[in-house]
Amino acid sequence: MARYRSHSIEFKRQIAQEFLAGDTLHGLEKRHDISRNLIRVWVERYQAGAFDEDAAAADLLQQYEARIAALERLVGKQALELEFLKGGMRNAPPARSAPMSAIAGPKASPSPKDAG
Repeated sequence: MARYRSHSIEFKRQIAQEFLAGDTLHGLEKRHDISRNLIRVWVERYQAGAFDEDAAAADLLQQYEARIAALERLVGKQALELEFLKGGMRNAPPARSAPMSAIAGPKASPSPKDAG
């Protein structure tokens, strides 16, 4: 199966501008290894303003992708912070609900070695 090349909008715009500036189809075909018919199509689209719309859509898409990446980083950071805080809660000493004496301090809790 043949594999088709994909050219950027900037490249297509450059080829169309070179043709409109006076380069020949034959010269552009040889220099860039693309067909004359494809150059004609790109020139027509360039003159119709299609590359401007494509460029605007590509810029908007790039902005959206950058925003998505930033939000994904933020979600990852928050997930790490949440796991860290959950771990801290598991290892935290229990809340002191028993009354304390000003002289003796809190009641001593039994140690694990004395429990056995």
